[in-house]
Amino acid sequence: MNKNNSIYTKPMVGKLIMLTAFYSVIFLVGLVGNIIALYVFLGIHRKRNSIQIYLLNVAVADLLLIFCLPSASSSFCSGFQWEYRSTQCRVVNFLGTLSMHVSMFVSLLILSWIAISRYATLMKKDSTQETTSWYEKIFYGHLLKKFRQPNFAKKLCVYIWGVVLGVIIPVIIYYSAVEATEGEESLCYNRKMELGAMISQVAGLIGTTFIGFSCLVVLTSYYSFVSHLRKIRTCTSITEKHLTYSSVRRHLLVIQILLIVCFLPYSIFKPIFFVLHRRVSCEQLNYLIEIKNILTCLASARSSTDPIIFLFLDKTFKKTLYNLFTKSDSTPIQPYG
Repeated sequence: MNKNNSIYTKPMVGKLIMLTAFYSVIFLVGLVGNIIALYVFLGIHRKRNSIQIYLLNVAVADLLLIFCLPSASSSFCSGFQWEYRSTQCRVVNFLGTLSMHVSMFVSLLILSWIAISRYATLMKKDSTQETTSWYEKIFYGHLLKKFRQPNFAKKLCVYIWGVVLGVIIPVIIYYSAVEATEGEESLCYNRKMELGAMISQVAGLIGTTFIGFSCLVVLTSYYSFVSHLRKIRTCTSITEKHLTYSSVRRHLLVIQILLIVCFLPYSIFKPIFFVLHRRVSCEQLNYLIEIKNILTCLASARSSTDPIIFLFLDKTFKKTLYNLFTKSDSTPIQPYG
């Protein structure tokens, strides 16, 4: 069955070409977009607010993934020709898995905090109104407002990177040193690489739970915003704050759409895949693997669309980027330092 494992998990030619083309587009678009975003955030925003700090870290996480996409693409193209225990196979699998999961979870957590920060902006505007309940005032006063503070945003991002790296790296090292050495697979692209061993599968399911948690945070923030807006709709001052409400709603909606389109399909299919792969035939398993790879590619595409999302989430970024390309900004660009 070991030889068959490599045969049955060999990607179909059409899907292989499609995935390679998609990863190439994601790499080119994401590389240009995120380097520009990084340049804007580091070079122009001397006094960055909390949103800009969050988005800066998202751009760094995106570049981490983008730099490893060529190795992922080469794995699809040549992985069924490489020996399983070869150096190139181990390096590509290690770097690809590490960058994919670190980038995904860092971005997800930060986007969730951005949603909380946007909701905190709304609560700041209305925390003094009589229509605001006492627990909302306490919740904002003791927790929500911290997400809008630049110093707290910096510390939170450091903690996020530390926790994600501290959890993912040991799992990948254990897989590479222990689980990957078990069995008699001969080719790099094989059943074990696609399915993972026991520890890897458990870690994958836990990670899927975090994706669901992030989606829940954003949905809860959006629902709380809509409920709050309905409650104060009769207030005469709502017209004066219409721009603030529109901005918060747009930010939450953009993050919500991003999570639903890029991450939710991957999050839903991953548990289904782990359950079904033991019960289906080899031919059916091959189709499941193809679907998983397509959804993984869709999740990776988020790294190339994030710079567009930045335009919706930060007006200063949008204005600076416009001035950068039109050269209409009379103030010369100075590097941060």
